Amino acid sequence: MTKLTRSYYCGASYSQIIYETIGNYFDRTCEANPDGDALVVRHQGIRLSYSQLREKVDQLATGLLALGIAPGVRVGIWGPNSCEWVLVQLATAKIGAIMVCINPAYRTYELEYALNKVECDTIITAEQFKSSDYLGMLQTLAPELADCQPCALQSKTLPHLKRVIRMGKEKSPGMLNFDDVCAMGAAEHHARLAELAAELRPDDAINIQFTNGTTANPKGATLSHCNILNNGYLTGAAMALSPEDRLCIPVPLYHCFGMVLSVLACVAHGATMVFPGEAFDPLDTLKTVQDVRCTALHGVPTMFIMELDHPDFSSFDMSTLRTGIMAGAPCPVEVMRDTMTDRLQREAG
Repeated sequence: MTKLTRSYYCGASYSQIIYETIGNYFDRTCEANPDGDALVVRHQGIRLSYSQLREKVDQLATGLLALGIAPGVRVGIWGPNSCEWVLVQLATAKIGAIMVCINPAYRTYELEYALNKVECDTIITAEQFKSSDYLGMLQTLAPELADCQPCALQSKTLPHLKRVIRMGKEKSPGMLNFDDVCAMGAAEHHARLAELAAELRPDDAINIQFTNGTTANPKGATLSHCNILNNGYLTGAAMALSPEDRLCIPVPLYHCFGMVLSVLACVAHGATMVFPGEAFDPLDTLKTVQDVRCTALHGVPTMFIMELDHPDFSSFDMSTLRTGIMAGAPCPVEVMRDTMTDRLQREAG
């Protein structure tokens, strides 16, 4: 009798499950809506159509292949919300690498634990965020970076880590630059990318997300293409998302709320991902909803409370909003009522 290595159970459902890889589904969305807005990152001044987003994703994907990153290799992503974060999510999916979400608030000891727990081969990192000096923390954990060649790290503390790819224009010893990696792909790597589109399977592991670790060390939950693509699709379907929609995303990408219920919900339905800032700010969110004319808004209850209570709230035009998600914590009835009342008043007025 063959030893059982995994279980697979499909419960009752009224919807057809999408049995496809994220990369192939993303490509079909881009082909169906090439000129539609895909990504707006307000704090970086970036606006990309689906065809432009696909081009950038493929550039990064082939660059990672040129570095020798293959299906199943763990690639960490550490930083606040950015265009680069979205590119990493989609590029790793296209080559079958397992993206490991690193909490932007992690301190040095937490970073060490996470990278070693999942045997991270590569980490793609921002320079810094708020009070966190990401490059400094990595250099503290791996002082060997000061003298090693890029892609040749041999660290006593982080024995599995070979590569550090840093965002930004500055150069750092032992590290590669994000933009340089995006330029590394050659014809052979584009050919390999096309081959992988047929080789990767929906049940392949594609993402590791860490739990909060409130009662013990964080656990790494391993998710597949099929897991998170369907979660994103069904979330978007519940919101009736279409290519006409623009979803404002102030929630963090490292969490499933941002990368699955927001990014993949948009990708699955051809809607526009809109990021107001690196992290949540009520004023930036209100400005973005008004200026980009967002039709949907995500957030935890505290975010909605801060938006509704902002002293300048009434000066913003929120009339384009039609839907959204309030989740991540118990939603107070009063907050939900205030949110809906504001919408009803706008529709009546």
